[in-house]
Amino acid sequence: MRKEETHIVSSFDEELTRLNNIISQMGGLAESQLISAIRAISKRDSELAEQVIVSDLRIDKLEQEVQDFAVRVLALRQPMADDLRQVVTALKLSNDLERIGDLAKNIAKRAQVLNQIPPIRPVQVIPNMARLAQEIIKDVLDAYIENDAEKAQRVWARDQEVDDMYNSLFRELLTYMMEDPRNITASTHLLFIAKNIERIGDHATNIAETIYYRIKGEDLPVDGRPKNDAANFAVIEPNEAED
Repeated sequence: MRKEETHIVSSFDEELTRLNNIISQMGGLAESQLISAIRAISKRDSELAEQVIVSDLRIDKLEQEVQDFAVRVLALRQPMADDLRQVVTALKLSNDLERIGDLAKNIAKRAQVLNQIPPIRPVQVIPNMARLAQEIIKDVLDAYIENDAEKAQRVWARDQEVDDMYNSLFRELLTYMMEDPRNITASTHLLFIAKNIERIGDHATNIAETIYYRIKGEDLPVDGRPKNDAANFAVIEPNEAED
């Protein structure tokens, strides 16, 4: 390989490394945002919730940085095959991570409202559900960093656990609201928070599928299992941008 070619390859590798580093930073922030949003609910800490809302801008800026840099790499390098998949993966992951950040922000907004009204018992289930989603985010980011397709596939399968917890909480909250109308306001906010967490799990699943494709060059084999989502029978579909 000539000296000029070696320099080009080395420069392209450095650009891919930069993209990977930005994605890792975004992932860490998204995970941290979810943890803080849930803590704001558990501790009834509206100041912490406000910090989550304000900090979402950092994830937005990183997503834009990934978009701009990836487009530049595509235009100047015109990568092919595996190199192209790596750049496209960064683009897709940045979008999913930005959505996770938005959902964490939405949870923080709901926390500010919940903190102004008396707590109800089902709120204790939310941290457990969020902890599972956070573990999935962490594992899928590890799969990305380690280039581990099998780990990505295992993460994909765990999303069903989040769905099951959501469906169970959904039924519990409906019962709670029917038993006492005074619980309707708090329960409704908890339903939206739970749905946001369930959507975070969905985005982590998207990330797992994207990672698998980047590594294997083929779609992740799925069993076609339907989403057994109790919310399909009710109007509980929060907008991911509730601004």
